Amino acid sequence: MDFKVAEVTLQYKPLREKQGKVISSQEAYNILLPTFREGTIEYREYAKVLYLNQQCELVAYNTVSEGGISETPVDVRTIMQGALLTNATQIIFAHNHPSGNLNPSIQDDHLTERLRKACEIMRINLVDHLIMTNNGYYSYKDMGRI
Repeated sequence: MDFKVAEVTLQYKPLREKQGKVISSQEAYNILLPTFREGTIEYREYAKVLYLNQQCELVAYNTVSEGGISETPVDVRTIMQGALLTNATQIIFAHNHPSGNLNPSIQDDHLTERLRKACEIMRINLVDHLIMTNNGYYSYKDMGRI
């Protein structure tokens, strides 16, 4: 009997030049803010991830979800897949609140906990979870919540 199986190919093409270290929530915010096209940070919710190596150097970034006005679906498996593909040992997760409200919601807290547990299993450090607006950010790490 002849079996046919689909082939899975995953690809990551690293840049040759170093992208610099990310050692603070302010630096992460400064890197991520320009990834929002003009006006989109206030239009709809996006989820993004910075992938870092052991030396806190930026390896890659990815937009993992694009949603509506008040939410965006986030699949933790997709985030972890990117971390494994890029050999990241640390990640910074971020999403924006189009409303401009920087306070985390109960759903934000639950997502942070799910992501923390997945990272713990995979031995990847969840450095921070940022909630972003044009006017600033909320850092779970800075607030002692990670």
